[in-house]
Amino acid sequence: MEGDGWLVCQDIEIIAKGSLGPILKARQRMDEKIYAVKVMLKVEVIRQGILQQCKDGVVIQKNVVHPFVQGLLECWQTSHLLLIKCDYQGAGDLHRLWVESKPLPESRMRVFAAELGSIIGFLHDSGIIHRDVKMENVLLNERGHIMLTDFGLSRRLQYGERALTICGTMQYMAPEVLRGSPYNHSADWWSLGVLLYTLVAGKYPVDPEVDHTLMLSKLERTRVDPPPVVSQSLGFLLSELLCEEPQRRLHRLDVFSEHRFFRGLSFDPELLQQLPIEAPDPGHLPPPALYLADFDWEALRDEGLPQAG
Repeated sequence: MEGDGWLVCQDIEIIAKGSLGPILKARQRMDEKIYAVKVMLKVEVIRQGILQQCKDGVVIQKNVVHPFVQGLLECWQTSHLLLIKCDYQGAGDLHRLWVESKPLPESRMRVFAAELGSIIGFLHDSGIIHRDVKMENVLLNERGHIMLTDFGLSRRLQYGERALTICGTMQYMAPEVLRGSPYNHSADWWSLGVLLYTLVAGKYPVDPEVDHTLMLSKLERTRVDPPPVVSQSLGFLLSELLCEEPQRRLHRLDVFSEHRFFRGLSFDPELLQQLPIEAPDPGHLPPPALYLADFDWEALRDEGLPQAG
């Protein structure tokens, strides 16, 4: 890993919680630009046995160049921490927007759906499966458009290959992943279906459980029908994404983009970014510090981190 660490940063404050530590907002002294810095405790990375996985995720995200992917700029390490510097997106993430505004209107969700489908299809065509598509991993820029982030569970997977690792976020995991069966890129499209359902319904199709066995059991006992409040075309789209059989599930961008729910909408990323969409007001979002009560701040103090705001 490389970089000059805390020496180049000032005006540091907490903006979110990651799975292995906080995400900080920092202004770099050299260019006065604002960046996001993801902080991970080495001891926790090693305890979970995910060091190589973290390295692979960094390499993948750094090499993916797409308008809907958060840019990863550099990484470095200290004696206790791994740090990743990324482009800063100042409008929070999709989960915080959802908490504030749920449910979202179909018109707004339709743009999010097109942008997410666009980047998922791009990743798959590039031989990458994300494996953790969820609202918390979808950042919003100042114009209200999306940036997919956190490639910590992603891996290279060409078409025709299968993965076996049970991973992801419980309520977003596809049935085949929960079962421990071989799975492919179709699992990301199931996760997208869960995300879109949740945005418009105001609740998850199936609430999370404490482990994948219980989650699978609950999913198998639950009939996941489209929310009654949505249009017929969106209901059909959700049914095709949340199809339990991977081979019958909607799992290709060309089919997704031609769905009648998107009729008249271009999937060109530049045109999508020009669409007017209400940007969230960060001042009205829940304070991220509320999510950080269980983080071990001593490791940061040991590294000389300035007092966080």
